Amino acid sequence: MEQRRDIFQAIADPTRRAIMALIALQAMTPNALAEHFNTSRQAVSKHIKILTECELVKQEQHGREIYYSLEIKKMKEIDKWLDQFRKLWETQFNQLDKVLATIKKQKK
Repeated sequence: MEQRRDIFQAIADPTRRAIMALIALQAMTPNALAEHFNTSRQAVSKHIKILTECELVKQEQHGREIYYSLEIKKMKEIDKWLDQFRKLWETQFNQLDKVLATIKKQKK
């Protein structure tokens, strides 16, 4: 049975997040990515495979080299999911600001 990768498990790993940050700036080959880590090219390739399975990374063939880049559409999906929590946190922080302002006025 084929294992389905969860996008949030994929981005939970610090190495995969670092790979995503690097390829967000420019498309890179696995060898170029491996140079940024204290690990083997094979280990980096395994991380890239997981990111590709989750559709966070896309690949493009240029001659004999495969370049990986960030899949912006998938990142927007993550941002949309996080936005619901961002709005909740902003509301709570605004309420806290009001409470603190009230307390500050009462102390004067």
